[in-house]
Amino acid sequence: MRILSTSKTNQAPSFGFIARGLGLVYLWFGALKFFPGLSPAEALAGDTIEALTFGTISAGLGLVLLALWEFAIGILLMVGICRRCALTAAIVHIVLTFTPLFFFPELCFTQFPYGLTLVGQYIIKNVVFLGVMVAMLRRLP
Repeated sequence: MRILSTSKTNQAPSFGFIARGLGLVYLWFGALKFFPGLSPAEALAGDTIEALTFGTISAGLGLVLLALWEFAIGILLMVGICRRCALTAAIVHIVLTFTPLFFFPELCFTQFPYGLTLVGQYIIKNVVFLGVMVAMLRRLP
C-alpha cells in the first residue's frame, strides 16, 4: 500500500494533524496549571513532583515548572518546530505521569491491579498518548 506524503520529510498527511492535536492537549493542560484551582490534576501533579524530587521541589514550584514544560511542548507541536525535541520532552513527561500508580496506589486503584479510580483511568489513558508519540518520533527524519 502506498502512503501519500507531504513535504520533504515524507510524512503522512495526518502527521501534522496528530502533532497539532497533541500540541493542543499539552497547551491546554499546561495553561490550566498556571491558574490555581483550574486543573483537576493540580494536587496529584504537585504531590508527585514533590515525591519524585524527594521534597527538594515544593508542590507549588513543581506545578509552575510542569505548566511551563507542558505549555512549551504544546507550542512546539502546534507550530511544528523542533518536533523531535518536543516529542522527546513529551515522552519523558508522559512516562513520568505513570509514577502516581506506584507512589499513590490508593488514589489510583479501587482494587489493585485492575480496579481503577477516575485518577487511575486518567493516568492509564496516557498509554495511548505514549504509543502515538513513539510512533511519531520514529517517523521523523
